[in-house]
Amino acid sequence: MPVTEPQVLDALRPIVDPDFQKSIVELGFVKNVAIEGGRVRFDIELTTPACPVKAEFEKAARERVLQLDDVTEVDVNMTAQTRGRPAAPEGELLPHVKHTIAVASGKGGVGKSTVSTNLALALHQMGGKVGLLDADVYGPSLPLLMGVSGRPETTEKRILPLEKYGLKLMSMGFFVDEGSPVIWRGPMVHGLITQFLRDVDWGELDYLVIDLPPGTGDAALTLTQSAPLSGAVIVTTANDLSLIDARKGLAMFEKVNVPVLGIVENMSYFTPPELPDKKYYLFGEGGGRRTAEEIGVDFLGELPIDPRVVEGGDIGKPILEFDPDCDVANRLRDVAGSVVRKLAVMASAPPVADANITWVGDPS
Repeated sequence: MPVTEPQVLDALRPIVDPDFQKSIVELGFVKNVAIEGGRVRFDIELTTPACPVKAEFEKAARERVLQLDDVTEVDVNMTAQTRGRPAAPEGELLPHVKHTIAVASGKGGVGKSTVSTNLALALHQMGGKVGLLDADVYGPSLPLLMGVSGRPETTEKRILPLEKYGLKLMSMGFFVDEGSPVIWRGPMVHGLITQFLRDVDWGELDYLVIDLPPGTGDAALTLTQSAPLSGAVIVTTANDLSLIDARKGLAMFEKVNVPVLGIVENMSYFTPPELPDKKYYLFGEGGGRRTAEEIGVDFLGELPIDPRVVEGGDIGKPILEFDPDCDVANRLRDVAGSVVRKLAVMASAPPVADANITWVGDPS
């Protein structure tokens, strides 16, 4: 007797999404069930193409349905429909970007741009359509880190982003000579940032990662108040000074009603190649985790010191391209997985009324 669709759905019901804490059947992820004799076909539509448990879902679904009587073959088609903000009118900023992620730090020198670049790459490698905006007007680093140069072209008053490693890229560094200082006042910075958001032809993106300038100055404030940010990631090191500045960054996002997705502690420890089980905490231990717990945000993980990160960055190959199987690359993918899961849950939550936000003075 041929298997029935209710039997297929019952077999899939025990598969639970770890973030929504519900069955993929109850969530409506299972679609287009088709049965032809002993062959069963169906789709599993996830909330993001960058879902880090996609392979586990596919394997579990195939194995469970194959256990049904009279089933000889199972075809599982993994699809995704990214859940983000509703499509915005054409006149608004970033109308076709579903999630906009700010990566920030309270101070320079903590590796924020390296984290931004590899976060964007990880999201793309998971299957997302991703852009990367280097908004550090005074010290753009994206051209070096990605090995990209040249002036973007324009068409019909739109700026076309450059592309590499599957990412759409934009940076002030594409418009100035290498080594030339950028000496601009606040209104000019505001105008440039707004142009990057309004006039760059980003197209349809699942994620736009924005590498904010360090601190809480004009460029950072313009972006947090102008861009439709889905959430922010704070990058810090474990030493006290960086953590104090990280708290200022957190306060800035709270004042403009942008949810903080979590804290990443960069350059947490060093493991010598000859002592693979040893960790040397050069800047202190556990500061990022303690700060996250005190403030009530997620701790997204520790990233170790690895000379290959610098080596790859200096030749325009981020660590996910330079050495994709090393420990720090795997940890960066874990950070990306945590970020997309949290964004998916937030996008699926019932809408809440926007708070009345008034900016007063310095966020510190």
